[in-house]
Amino acid sequence: MPDHYYTAQPESAHEERHFTAVFGGRTLAFETDAGVFSKQHIDPGSELLCRALPDDLEGSVLDMGCGWGAMTVMTLAAHPDVAVTMADVNERALALAQRNVQKNGMSAKAILSDGFSAIDGAFDAVITNPPIRASKAVVYGMFEDAKAHLLPGGALYLVVRKQQGAPSALKFLKGLYASAEVIRRDAGYWVIACRA
Repeated sequence: MPDHYYTAQPESAHEERHFTAVFGGRTLAFETDAGVFSKQHIDPGSELLCRALPDDLEGSVLDMGCGWGAMTVMTLAAHPDVAVTMADVNERALALAQRNVQKNGMSAKAILSDGFSAIDGAFDAVITNPPIRASKAVVYGMFEDAKAHLLPGGALYLVVRKQQGAPSALKFLKGLYASAEVIRRDAGYWVIACRA
């Protein structure tokens, strides 16, 4: 069976890649590998989410399902004073995320976690490009767990493609959070902000 990007220990043969991307006026360097999500470039949904984050983002941020660290690095490029914790079930992806954070002269805490299972404490913001292919039950469970890990006044920011269920996700989130709204749309991607 082929690896999914949410496989805990990918068995795909290594296929390392290196590339750069410009975000927030900085040229960022990345290293990726086989067995991770969007290994050839920054996923456009992830970039859109990071561009949609509020200018006054502060405090603690959890990057849930961080993959190889694209959203953590972009968030720290635009908001260098936030404290980011990145979490992923994929050991290979998390190791890459740690390398990419260091490669760009940044720091972030890394936690190997299947969803929120190993996450303690609460955050001012949770950001996620959820693993849609893992199933609706898994993804909606992550949305519920995110609410339980937000500090008062905190927010969940997520991105979903319209054709992959963004309208139904928004409806679910409106029933779960005090508010949920689309804050950015582009090329079929919806960035949704939710407040508990």
